[in-house]
Amino acid sequence: MQLFIEQLLNGVAMGAIYSLITLGLALVYGILRILHVAHAAVYTAGAYVGLYVFTLSGSLLLAVPAAMAVCAALGVAVERFVYTPLLRFPPFVPLIGSIAVFLAMEEVFRIVGGPYILSFPAELPFSGITIRGVVVSPAILSIYAVSAAVLLILWFIVTKTGLGLAMRATSQDRDIAGTMGINASFTISMTFVLGSAVAAIAGILVGIYYNQVYPTMGAVPAYKCLALIVVGGLGSLPGAVLASLLLGVGETLLIGYANIPLPRDSLAFIAMIAVLLWRPQGLLGGK
Repeated sequence: MQLFIEQLLNGVAMGAIYSLITLGLALVYGILRILHVAHAAVYTAGAYVGLYVFTLSGSLLLAVPAAMAVCAALGVAVERFVYTPLLRFPPFVPLIGSIAVFLAMEEVFRIVGGPYILSFPAELPFSGITIRGVVVSPAILSIYAVSAAVLLILWFIVTKTGLGLAMRATSQDRDIAGTMGINASFTISMTFVLGSAVAAIAGILVGIYYNQVYPTMGAVPAYKCLALIVVGGLGSLPGAVLASLLLGVGETLLIGYANIPLPRDSLAFIAMIAVLLWRPQGLLGGK
């Protein structure tokens, strides 16, 4: 039973990280209706910038905002110089452009950071806890706390602020939102700022959790998170979070605890196929 609880806690932590990455994809799809594969490169950039700033300063309090700022700028650059010129073409054209940016950024990471795995030896300023013999590490506690705070802030922004109202209006009809006085271009840019900044946080959390940062660390999330937004419901933020948590727990319990003989990364795509057959609009998506 103790092992089961430990695996469950690990699964929730992994699902929380998936949700932080997937939310950026869901935000962008909700606004532009494109699959933002390059988001995984932004996530990797966050891990590298966080690592370098932490190495120079020794402070996570400096590393996290620095990574968020760099990734926010990178996300806006992708939106302005890649997606905006391609929006007049069919949806598969921006998707191809996004994949090209992702692959190019992987090579940049390999050239700048080296082709090897780098250690992220951050010491968190608190210790783990033990509950009835179950040890919860500082890394997992930080993932829980940071993910909960980020999700709460995003919920508040999307549902309780003028920017969130503009984002929802632009998502429903960009042209009509513009005629009602909403600056659609600014709203789209702010969507990329939010999603990219959250991806930077996810990159740092993964780097600390696994104590490693490497050029291709975004390869699997690039496609796994696409499957998650389909499972949750394209453009649905609650659906993206729910699907991410279910996948994190499912991977850990079915593959890690029950030893089901399947590749760990295949579960997201199996779930996507099953959901598409059963409920094509996704778990929380509208018809």
